[in-house]
Amino acid sequence: MIYLDAAATTPVRREVIEAMFPFLTNQFGNPSSHHGLGEAAAEALAGARREAAEVLGCQPEELTFTSGGTEANNLAVKGIALARRASNSRRNRIVISSIEHPAVFESVEYLARVHGFVVEVVPVGPDATVDPAVFASVLGAGTDVALAAVMYANNEVGTVQDISVLAHIATSAAVPFHTDAVQGAGWLDLAVYELGVDSLALSGHKIGAPKGVGLLYLRGGVQCEPLVHGGGQERGLRSGTENVAFAIALATALGLVDADRQARVQHAETVREMFIAQVLDRVPGALLTGHRTRRLPSVASFCFPGTSGESVLLELERNDVICSSGSACAAGSDEPSMVLTAMGIERSVAQTALRFSFGADIMSETLEKACDELAAAVRRVQRLRS
Repeated sequence: MIYLDAAATTPVRREVIEAMFPFLTNQFGNPSSHHGLGEAAAEALAGARREAAEVLGCQPEELTFTSGGTEANNLAVKGIALARRASNSRRNRIVISSIEHPAVFESVEYLARVHGFVVEVVPVGPDATVDPAVFASVLGAGTDVALAAVMYANNEVGTVQDISVLAHIATSAAVPFHTDAVQGAGWLDLAVYELGVDSLALSGHKIGAPKGVGLLYLRGGVQCEPLVHGGGQERGLRSGTENVAFAIALATALGLVDADRQARVQHAETVREMFIAQVLDRVPGALLTGHRTRRLPSVASFCFPGTSGESVLLELERNDVICSSGSACAAGSDEPSMVLTAMGIERSVAQTALRFSFGADIMSETLEKACDELAAAVRRVQRLRS
């Protein structure tokens, strides 16, 4: 099998399993318990927080472990917006890009529907980039803005935003800036102070940790209303008994992908460029989506006009090539990708999209084989539709 859907999920790394295993077995204490077993769990949890903070270049107390990237995004978007408006009722606007993940889109839709916030969407260009000048124009003076959010790297086409520039614009207007960095982890710089963001969301299963764990960076001093109430764990931001084993797993995975990031990026960019060139050369009409160079090293996404993305996907799977017709988080929908249509791609063309995403250990020979299968699959589907 050739697995080219790493943007959807990755296998758990052996080092991660070994690090978390004791806390699923004999070291099972509740971190809130005041006895030896509980205190050992609390210290392990604190150690995981310190390890993650080293990668993000922040203070450990600025990190909150969550159940995943979706919860981290929900907590940041809803929590910051509600807290900001509670302190000043004029702060009733939320500014986001047109290509945000559903975790952000649905969160702001909830805030608009239930709490009366006004949502303003910043358009993107044909390459899925946010123009800083347009972002600044929509933001305006910022006095009535509760939150601004732009994702770091897009989960469908791989375009990477100039987050530090956008964050600076928001900061200059005294507006908190959130970024969904779920896809960027392991590939992009996560030094939050240098990026200038006020909050940042991560997910474990994209980088070799299990599904069910995420992380939210929240800059010290930024007010945030909790979404889950109870015993006051995670400094009151997320009540509930902490999942020590999974926190350790996420911190371990973060450390592993950060340690060799430069070499991984260089290799992935090389094989990605080879794959893109071969697809554009060998598959007639293939359309590369996203920014040509400012993209994740691990993602190559295309539209194949005159086909059906789902049909090509099934043809590839029959020949042991696993990829995606878009975001795994929108599985089951027959609507064209909101990201692609926001980029100006026609609905009929957007429905032909396929995303190929891979880990850093992918070999060029593997991608050459995948290209062989892709070219054959597109030809078969085109013959059936003609």
